[in-house]
Amino acid sequence: MAKRIKKSDDSNRSALPPARVQLAQWRALRAVVDAGGYAQAAALLNKSQSAVTYAVQELERSLGVPVFELHGRKAKLTPAGAMLYRRAGHLLEDAATLEKAARELAHGGEAELRLAVNTVFPTWLLLHVLGEFGELSPMTRIDLEETVLAGSEEALLERRVDLAITYVVPPGFVGEPLLRVRFIAVAAPSHPLHQLGRPISHRDLRKHRQLVLRDSAKARLRDSGWLGSEKRWTVSNKATSIRAVTMGLGFAWFPEDVVREELANGSLKVLPLEAGGERFCDLYLVLADRDHAGPRAQQLAAMLRASVVGYAPGRLDAGPTVPRIRRGTRTHRS
Repeated sequence: MAKRIKKSDDSNRSALPPARVQLAQWRALRAVVDAGGYAQAAALLNKSQSAVTYAVQELERSLGVPVFELHGRKAKLTPAGAMLYRRAGHLLEDAATLEKAARELAHGGEAELRLAVNTVFPTWLLLHVLGEFGELSPMTRIDLEETVLAGSEEALLERRVDLAITYVVPPGFVGEPLLRVRFIAVAAPSHPLHQLGRPISHRDLRKHRQLVLRDSAKARLRDSGWLGSEKRWTVSNKATSIRAVTMGLGFAWFPEDVVREELANGSLKVLPLEAGGERFCDLYLVLADRDHAGPRAQQLAAMLRASVVGYAPGRLDAGPTVPRIRRGTRTHRS
């Protein structure tokens, strides 16, 4: 007995009727209007005038709708023809996009890239790079997992991602240094720690609430930084932590770039600690399968490397200059 092939989700929908009009006929209609006549359209499409005329006539016959009407000696679009002309443009554009995606897949281009990026990496910088990448590879879907602490490490170990930015490179992977991030201890200007009027000790910190981010790894692989306060609040979202500290609900260490705006507008203020007021975190770029990474993964990795050139942790006056990736840039396997 022949095996029954399992239907895809799309096949469960109502079956579409077969198309009566071919793409070549829609293309002929668009060309006649855009070029201003059948002779001009024939030259544009590199076809005979009779072939273009026949294509438009067949389109009208198949649809049962007149597309052109005569005004004197000149043919003009009917109202229905004007609507079909507009929609034909979308149809042809979608067809060209689909063909481009198929060509990229045929040449090894990935349909999707899965990323795990530690939230310590500047969000604005990541989005800038992804925006540039989206212009160069518009058909590649991005699945971004924003991680805390060991989240990126776990994603690599579980083979859930193609590329990761992590501050710990797990065994069996090769990471390349990408960015050093400066963390600073901050609190709202109204916080009692800022009212002491002297350098703040770790003993002082223990008396107050600390805001920390929860490890996004399911196994909760590690803690990081100073965790000496017993009044600790642990939250999952970076924005929640920043908001809580600006409201005076506690103090925290944040990547300086993340709270640059709050420092500039005065809603946060650096704590004058006796020691440990700043610390640094090194981030690494890891391709999950470096030897067999696809062209889009290599392209995005190259763009991330280029984006951090000139990044200077510790500057509060301005962010790093991000070089614009030149259109047409491509990376190839070595």
